[in-house]
Amino acid sequence: MKTIGFVPLFQGLDRENLEEIASVCERRTVKKGEVIFTDGDPCNGFYVVETGKVKIFKLSFGGKEHILHIYGPGKPFGEVPVFTGRQFPASALAVTNSTLIFFPRKRFIELIATHPNLALNMLAVLSMRLREFTVMVENLALKEVPARLASYLMATRREQEHPGPVRLPVSKTQLAGLLGTTPETISRILTRMTHDGLIQVDNRIITILDPDGVADLSEQG
Repeated sequence: MKTIGFVPLFQGLDRENLEEIASVCERRTVKKGEVIFTDGDPCNGFYVVETGKVKIFKLSFGGKEHILHIYGPGKPFGEVPVFTGRQFPASALAVTNSTLIFFPRKRFIELIATHPNLALNMLAVLSMRLREFTVMVENLALKEVPARLASYLMATRREQEHPGPVRLPVSKTQLAGLLGTTPETISRILTRMTHDGLIQVDNRIITILDPDGVADLSEQG
């Protein structure tokens, strides 16, 4: 499976290791709107997005959806409970028609035991997940919506392979779900930031005209 070598989780592994990993995984296709697993399902393995996008979310007791993450190609998901053997702590749904690489829990743990580099890479991924959750909780608890949006724009800009305009990887509705607000509020804030000369908006392409100003907004609100 050629795509294995391009997954950050497996970077630094030699060809022999990659071939072993490819031998234990399988490719699965899911359609837009298809549920991959549900909060509370037993964890029988984890996934990596090969193509498409996957939404990770939780539902409140009242049925309100809160989006935790939206992952694209190369991103693993469902890996947190792999080592505990417990249930998935959230639900996953295909945002678009997607191709996934599935790693059965038992066979992957056997690989971890014999490949220290893979264990270190997995630890790095889990540490990154913890940092993402810490930042998300901090933003939702301590920052107003304009600061959350500014933080998201700056973070997305840093994660892009090339400098330049920010290409939003999600729709306005999905972005609102990530930031704990409504699409209408997102639209109002983008309009205000445009009026203030901070950004320029062209559909999902956002050019940050004043990086210092947006960074200040992300900190001060």
